[in-house]
Amino acid sequence: RAGGRADGAAMEPECRVLSIQSHVVRGYVGNKAATFPLQVLGFEVDTVNSVQFSNHTGYSHWKGQVLNSDELHELYEGLKLNKVNRYDYVLTGYTRDTSFLAMVVDIVQELKQQNSNLVYVCDPVMGDKWNGEGSMYVPKDLLPVYRDKVVPVADIITPNQFEAELLTGRKIYTEKDALEVMDMLHAMGPETVVITSSDLQASLGNDYLIALGSHRKTKADGTRITQRIRMESPKVDAVFVGTGDLFAAMLLAWTHKHPNNLKVACEKTVSAMQHVLQRTIKSAKAQAGEGNKPNSAQLELRMVQSKKDIENPEIIVKATVL
Repeated sequence: RAGGRADGAAMEPECRVLSIQSHVVRGYVGNKAATFPLQVLGFEVDTVNSVQFSNHTGYSHWKGQVLNSDELHELYEGLKLNKVNRYDYVLTGYTRDTSFLAMVVDIVQELKQQNSNLVYVCDPVMGDKWNGEGSMYVPKDLLPVYRDKVVPVADIITPNQFEAELLTGRKIYTEKDALEVMDMLHAMGPETVVITSSDLQASLGNDYLIALGSHRKTKADGTRITQRIRMESPKVDAVFVGTGDLFAAMLLAWTHKHPNNLKVACEKTVSAMQHVLQRTIKSAKAQAGEGNKPNSAQLELRMVQSKKDIENPEIIVKATVL
């Protein structure tokens, strides 16, 4: 058949992601946690490594280099000179430097001029809660940059509860509060907001973690439709690093494949996460041996071993439409 592939499958148009995140030689965080799943799910991934470290900073030692905003600009200029700066998605995660973050915003804005359909997926990594107390693990001057510059150009954001509270200046005590906070975040720019973890009480009990998602679309006639979902997933008793980076990458992929179905996109993302984490904890415990606590190296995500789960996740966490 003229123009048809022999196997009868339609060629999917190429979808290209620019991922600006940290890189580690050993292990899975930042670009190392995002690239493999995106490639497995059919995306072309161009990576800018905001840092190059031997391993993540949860280990006893780490060494490496940090990319500054001028160096980021220089890499982007190289792409631009070759006219290969057209992207469908931009993905960003952990950043410690305000000028670097401001440069990311400039690049996103320029890429959106190149392609008005570009989707910017931002994980606004700023801090988290431990034993109910929230604290920032990036410099405090990053908050106004995220709030005033980054979130307004983002299309999909994946804050945890603490980060959502920081961005809106509003505390979340109930699910109603959380929905109002997500509406405030929509009003700032993004049409998809997923609060990846929260302190809210799960109906299934204390061993479950609640995540909430909201997708707001404005139809051609100006009417707005908001789809909201809640998910309860089993807590895994260990401290993993790179899970947020993996989550954001898979959410990018599944929202691309299910653009108007946040429920399915989130179910696939969260279910795949569960498969990866269960495999990781099982393997880490086996390596550590009976009665020993696994160390950072043993708790590195079992990414390659989870290829099939990332590609085609069996749905084990269902979302409730609110």
